[in-house]
Amino acid sequence: MSDKARKLFEALDLDQDGTLTREEVITALRTKGPTLAASGDLPLWAVGDADASSALFDAADQNGDAVLTLEEFTAVVDRRFGWR
Repeated sequence: MSDKARKLFEALDLDQDGTLTREEVITALRTKGPTLAASGDLPLWAVGDADASSALFDAADQNGDAVLTLEEFTAVVDRRFGWR
């Protein structure tokens, strides 16, 4: 997993419990997305609306438990954002 993916996961983990919920991903990308993109921690094109954030969550939720682990999240964002 890339350092960028780990850093992004930590930025999106609003309650810092080591997992991401759909609501966390949507809320964090809406509130922190532009800042993360400006700092180079998120591709600008990845800052989208709630539907785009929800689709990213669905793509990453490999086991369908409605919670993303660091491993699930990084596997998808590394590939999707070209970080690995």
